[in-house]
Amino acid sequence: MADSVKAKIYFPSQNAFFQQVSARISRFSVFNSSRFAIFPGFCDVHVHFREPGFSYKETMETGSAASARGGYTAVCTMPNLNPVPDSLPHLQQQLERIREGACIHVYPYGAITVGEKGEALADLEGMASHVVGFSDDGRGVQDTQRMRQAMELAKSLGKPIVAHCEDNSLLRGGYIHAGTYAALHGHRGICSESEWGQIARDLELVRETGCSYHVCHISTKESVAIIRQAKAQGLDVTCETGPHYLVMDDSFLQEDGRFKMNPPLRDKSDREALIAGIQDGTIDMIATDHAPHSAEEKARGLEKSAFGVVGIETAFPILYTYLVKPGILTMERLVELLCTVPRQRFGIPLGEDFSIWDLDAQYKIDPDDFLSMGKASPFTGWEVQGRCMTTVCGGKPVYTYHI
Repeated sequence: MADSVKAKIYFPSQNAFFQQVSARISRFSVFNSSRFAIFPGFCDVHVHFREPGFSYKETMETGSAASARGGYTAVCTMPNLNPVPDSLPHLQQQLERIREGACIHVYPYGAITVGEKGEALADLEGMASHVVGFSDDGRGVQDTQRMRQAMELAKSLGKPIVAHCEDNSLLRGGYIHAGTYAALHGHRGICSESEWGQIARDLELVRETGCSYHVCHISTKESVAIIRQAKAQGLDVTCETGPHYLVMDDSFLQEDGRFKMNPPLRDKSDREALIAGIQDGTIDMIATDHAPHSAEEKARGLEKSAFGVVGIETAFPILYTYLVKPGILTMERLVELLCTVPRQRFGIPLGEDFSIWDLDAQYKIDPDDFLSMGKASPFTGWEVQGRCMTTVCGGKPVYTYHI
């Protein structure tokens, strides 16, 4: 780090861009203070920008602007769209919206099956050169043979299968975790096995096929244990969890749609297992599953609201305040989880991307301030530290905080 720069720079010292950042920042005296930190551009491998098909929830412009405000310069968008990107012509509609509207780097997934219906395989070969992987996010692939075929084809194409793991036969109309809160308040619960059971099935298929496999948004202690064992056995598996699963559990639930997501907030023991998985490297990265909906769709209570919460603007402040500052994670480990590992796993370059944060800034999370069209945050009113002051993507400023 250059002597003239007092702000902490969290770029790896061997990074070619490190010296450029140091020289650039040193020209601005306002950043010559230990309260400021410079991070490489964060990378979120699991977001929903809702276009094409659902622009009343979010647009490429608003989703990418919200990402930039959160310090993110690269995101991977999920395929539950209209049309579903299950063929190159359908995918091209999303690629066009990315070219027209995104202020950061946006990398789409292609669907695993046609229409994400779990039946016929999508045109994986036709989409392969345009996507970072294949996912039916929002739905688990129920048919074992279909998933095996998808893994074999994805392996031949050099792309990962990115799995939303959910066994529909175990859902039974549930919408929050089958735990204490559900029992006390008369809600139908989602059992943990609906997640970890399908992960276990898929890992046997990974053993058979040698496919590169990534598990979305794990939430249970059993999932952590199964993936830990699979890694010890040498399987090519990575996984993610979300900020809300690391700092909340079902004891935080309220009768409000902003607490409804899929998978749901689980038990305290699950949260503790996720933290342990983050600490020992079983969990490779943190992804927000940023999932905006309209205000009306999230105003129907726990039972009838749409699944999904927003989080890309609050991820770093929440994780810094509630995991780094108490000493649960180091800042260096958090940067690995938010940037280094997801970029390495999905082959996403860093380039001239960074963000500058005021780590001393204190404020309450207020969705009215969000750039995202989605306002349903489980963290509304939480006290946090850390404010993004500016984000640079491709050498150009894409967000600047205005007082």
